[in-house]
Amino acid sequence: MVPRQIEREVFVEAPAERVWALLTEPEHLRAWYAFDGAEVDLRPGGALVFRWAEHGEFHAVVETVEPGNRFSFRLAVAPGQPPSAGGSTLVEFTLTAEPGGTRVRVVESGFRDLALSDAERAEHAENQAAGWEGGFDTLASPAFA
Repeated sequence: MVPRQIEREVFVEAPAERVWALLTEPEHLRAWYAFDGAEVDLRPGGALVFRWAEHGEFHAVVETVEPGNRFSFRLAVAPGQPPSAGGSTLVEFTLTAEPGGTRVRVVESGFRDLALSDAERAEHAENQAAGWEGGFDTLASPAFA
């Protein structure tokens, strides 16, 4: 079955300002998410590019920027393509300050709206869930923050 959305949440032992930088600055994104580089135009409508040698170059468009609180973007499903209706998901990060650090939540939604077969939608959701799990495990590592 194709999920409506996938979610992952971790606690990072760092203040929200530091976590915001980890989520939005290219040099930090490379360490936990886009291992082969990232480009970030951090404003609504701004372009994002995430690179992985094994997967290709994925494009996104920024939707929401609330420094230290919320960041969202529409991410293309296929490498080298712009995000489009039926060809992208919505990725939303929420940061919540807590004693000793920051809780980070990612929700990726829109899998059921993709112009793919049910099997392809389900596979894409599984791959994305695995990617967020691995990335968030790194992000939450005390040595990383």
